[in-house]
Amino acid sequence: MAEKWIEVSGWVNATRVVGRIAFLEVIDGSELTVYTVVVKRDENPQAWELAARAKVGSAVSVKGFVPDKQISKRGIEVRAREITLVAEPVDYLPLDPSGRTPALLETVMEHRYVALRMPRQRALFRIRALAVKAIREFFEERGFLEVHTPKICGAGAEGGATLFRIDYFGREAYLAQSPQLYKQMLMCGVSKVYEITPYFRAEPFSTSRHLNESWGVDAEMAFISGPEDVMRTLEGLVLHVFEKIRSSARAELNELGVELKMPRAPFKRLSYSEALEILKSRGFDVKWGQDLGSDEERVLGEAMREEGYDAYFIVEYPWEAKPFYIMRRGDLSEAFDLDYRGLELASGGQREHRYDKLVENIRLKGLNVDSFSFYLEAFKYGMPPHGGFGLGLDRLIMVITGAQNIREVVLFPRDRQRLVP
Repeated sequence: MAEKWIEVSGWVNATRVVGRIAFLEVIDGSELTVYTVVVKRDENPQAWELAARAKVGSAVSVKGFVPDKQISKRGIEVRAREITLVAEPVDYLPLDPSGRTPALLETVMEHRYVALRMPRQRALFRIRALAVKAIREFFEERGFLEVHTPKICGAGAEGGATLFRIDYFGREAYLAQSPQLYKQMLMCGVSKVYEITPYFRAEPFSTSRHLNESWGVDAEMAFISGPEDVMRTLEGLVLHVFEKIRSSARAELNELGVELKMPRAPFKRLSYSEALEILKSRGFDVKWGQDLGSDEERVLGEAMREEGYDAYFIVEYPWEAKPFYIMRRGDLSEAFDLDYRGLELASGGQREHRYDKLVENIRLKGLNVDSFSFYLEAFKYGMPPHGGFGLGLDRLIMVITGAQNIREVVLFPRDRQRLVP
């Protein structure tokens, strides 16, 4: 059989010299594949000399062939015929790129660009990229239009203290908390939109599930008959992403040691009142209208898993606990949350599309109607019933990969302490 010639350009993750044979472990591109480059001194003295003195972290280009019989137990063996040293490190690497010596999360975050030479780190971000691809695929197949809304806004979608205020040429402006107001306005002219977008929220949290800059998946759809239409779409999206990752990222899941199981479908619909009863039975005293905290969400997740549900919707929230744009139904709202094993992944619901009712809602929430005049204008021209959701992309990747901290699945996290790199 003819030898398979190959060219590999990448980084040296480990070196070893045994007698007159030198070994370089090289990782290239963005794949998980590791190459074991073998150079024998008797066959190629010049290449052996370079390989024998190569530093871990060096960038190299290797030309050689893949032997029919693979002896190396780590990666694809390549018998080098030519090695070019492209770049050498001028300092010691801050972590072991081979992954044999574990690195602290703090070190990984400080040096993610080097950490991405580690197969585990690559697996995380390849899964993230595949998930985004699957999300686009899902929406495009269903006739949704991808849109891009402003990230510098004159009013906040949620209002309150979580707004990042900025000076916009002498006027007060804000970084976008979500595309909520804009995607609703678009329902006046397009019936289905989605956006994969950053969120900016000045929340004073330092938890394993919160960031101040995060990424989300937003969707809005018109001519709905109720929030159940929106929940079915969101449920379908989550199942589609899970299935695509299961089928397309087997090597990545294996690298992470994750056995990804499909959530039981249809997802359970659990009313807010039922959730309070479950929490009460487990020692929590949650008042009506109170939002659920992380402890309550965790215990509720345990209760749902006992029933065989990893993913479940919490529905029929009190309207007082939800934003002004959510449709009221008496004291309740047409809103929902989607949780997965005690972690909130998404929130959404049917919006208020009637102009007069929407103005009333804004006032009831203690907000200034004039601040939302640009938004209200769209509701004067035949706005149909509509609804949508915002899904936390970072949190979705957390549950898929089994990450314990949201910072693991974000390349350069932004939280209260971290502004660089």
